[in-house]
Amino acid sequence: LSPKIWEDVMVGFLEKIFGNKKNKIGNVHVETAPLSDEQLQYVTREEPIVTPSQLLVGVGQSVGRQRDHNEDALFYFNSNFANSSKDASFGIFIVADGMGGHEYGEVASSVASKTLGDYVVQKLYSPLFNPNSATPPNEGIQEIIENGIKHAQDAVMHKAPGGGTTITAGLILGDQITIGHVGDSRMYFIYPDGRIEAKTNDHSLVQRLVDLGQISEGEAKNHPNKNVLYRALGQSEPFRPDLMNLTIPKPGYILICSDGLWGSVNDDELFRLATGSENPSLACTKLVDAANKAGGPDNISVILIKIM
Repeated sequence: LSPKIWEDVMVGFLEKIFGNKKNKIGNVHVETAPLSDEQLQYVTREEPIVTPSQLLVGVGQSVGRQRDHNEDALFYFNSNFANSSKDASFGIFIVADGMGGHEYGEVASSVASKTLGDYVVQKLYSPLFNPNSATPPNEGIQEIIENGIKHAQDAVMHKAPGGGTTITAGLILGDQITIGHVGDSRMYFIYPDGRIEAKTNDHSLVQRLVDLGQISEGEAKNHPNKNVLYRALGQSEPFRPDLMNLTIPKPGYILICSDGLWGSVNDDELFRLATGSENPSLACTKLVDAANKAGGPDNISVILIKIM
C-alpha cells in the first residue's frame, strides 16, 4: 500500500476500536471515519502465500426478471505456467451484451465473444504453449486485442446484420492486464483497502451528458435514454475500441459485468458481495441474486477474478 493509503487504513483501524475522533496526522487535524467491516476484515486477516500465482475465476448469468430471453454472452480461458524459473498466469475474459431483438442481439454477443476469444487464443496462447514455436507473436498485446475486436465487428456485421453488442475484454499476462472495451459493459478493480474503481468508460449518450456536465450522476440513473450507445459492435460507422494496459490488483479482484448488474447494484454492494465469499463462483451467484432482487430489469452477466 502507498503511505497515504496505509495511513488512512491505520487511522480507520484505530477508530474502529476507539470510535470516530479528530486525529492529528503530522501538523494537520483531519476528520476521519471508521473502516467498514469489509475493510477491517482485509486489514486484520492474514492472507496465505500462494505459489505459483493463480487466478480463481467465477461466472454468473441470469435472464433477469423482466426479459424473456438472454442476449448476453461471456467467455473466459484461464491457465498457468510455472517451472523453476517462471511463474505466470494467463487469461482472456470477455463479457458481451447484445442488442437488437431476440435473434440479432443474442447472435451478435455470442459471435463477438467467440471471435475475440478465438483470435486471442490462436495469436497468443498457441505460440506460448507450443514447445516447438521459437517465434513470438508478430503483434503487440494491445494490437492483438484491437485486431480481435475488429474481427468480432466484422463477424457481427456478417452474421447478425441489424444487431449489435457491447464487448469488454481483459487479457491477463502475469501482473499486467490489457483491456479492450466498446459499449457500456464495465470492468472494475477491487482493492483490499476498500476501493472499487471502474476502469472502463461507458460509450453511452447519458454518460457523455454527465461528462459534459449537462446532467448529474443521479439524473443519469433515471434518464429515458440511459441505454442508448454511441459506440457498439455492429454499427456501420468506423470506431476504435478503448485500449489500455494496467497492473492488476494483487491481491484483489477484477469484476467484468453487463449493465444488468452495475445498473441495479451500487458500488458499495458490489464490493461487499464480490469480496464476501472465498469462492468467486459463490460470490457471482450472490451478485446475480442481488441484481434480481433489485428488480432484474435486464440480462445479467458477471465474471469475477480473484487474484491470489
